[in-house]
Parts: sequence; structure tokens; C-alpha cells
Amino acid sequence: MSFRSFRTTARALVTGLVSALVLTTGVATAAPAAPAEEPTAAARVLTYDASGSAEFASAVTAGVAVWNESVANVRLTPAAAGQSANIRIIADNGWPRALRTSLGNGIVYMGREAVGYNTTRIAAHELGHILGLPDIKPGPCSSLMSGSTAGTSCTNPYPNAAEKAAVENYFAGSLAATGQLPGRQLFTD
Repeated sequence: MSFRSFRTTARALVTGLVSALVLTTGVATAAPAAPAEEPTAAARVLTYDASGSAEFASAVTAGVAVWNESVANVRLTPAAAGQSANIRIIADNGWPRALRTSLGNGIVYMGREAVGYNTTRIAAHELGHILGLPDIKPGPCSSLMSGSTAGTSCTNPYPNAAEKAAVENYFAGSLAATGQLPGRQLFTD
């Protein structure tokens, strides 16, 4: 049995046991979860180059941390000097946007036109596109991928459960290796 099959079987068993516990006792207790900060054995590592992010550098660092805290099947790390990065992050004078060339690869533009919007939310949102997520418009502040439609008062930089699950699914097993999501796509917010 492969590690992936074992992990899937173990998750199903734990879910079944928790369901049985809830049915018999009426009390749900959360099983301890592995912290998402630590990549799993199957985590795909994506490198990023934020050297062109200018005044958005701290927002990019925070946006990367959001994703590294939120999902286990993919890990974002800075590219080493001279290394070709999967993701380039660039500040420009346009509106924030992402150009995904394939799953986990592309360019994030931290556009200066988004005056008044939370820059960490912008960085996490645009990285979400590179990780395979589409815009959800209109949408509530609880949805990271609602982007600008949540308004300038929305500061939530975290993906919701459905968004996390989608990224986990995209980077589980062969889908990440084949990049089966549509390739080159431009997302503007």
C-alpha cells in the first residue's frame, strides 16, 4: 500500500470513528490535526521570487504565510538566488491580477490601483489564482476569492474551507504533476 493510499484510508477511518462517537455520545471531539505549517511528505514545493514586489514585500510575505498555514499539499518558499521561480511577484501601476501559466506557476501583479484594499488579502487572493482558484464574484468577506467585491473594509486574508479543500485537492497526487487545470489564464480583480 502506498503512503498516499494509507493516508486516505487512515483519514476515512478517523472520520468514521468520529462519526460513530458523535452518534453514540452526541459529543464531537476534534482529533488533533497535524499543523499545516509543516509540509506533508507529499507536499509540492513552489518557489516564488518577490524581489520585484517593492512596497508590497511585507504583504507578500504575509500572504505566503497564510497559504502555508492553511494547506498541507503545497508549500510556498522563496526561490534561492539564481533559481528559476514558479511564481514571480511584481509591483506595478495597474490593478492587482495574476497570470497563471499552469497550476502553481505564473506571475502575480501587486497593482497600485487597489487603493484602500488590504494588501495582505490582495497577495493571498492573487496567490490563490496561481494555486488554481477562480474568482467568486460577488462574494462575502469570508471568501478570499471574492476579491474586491467584499469591499475595502474586508481585511480577511484567509481562504475559507471550500477554497482550502480545492487547493488541497489540486495539489494531491497526479493532478499537481500533470497540471490538469486550464493553463494560461489571466485573473483580474
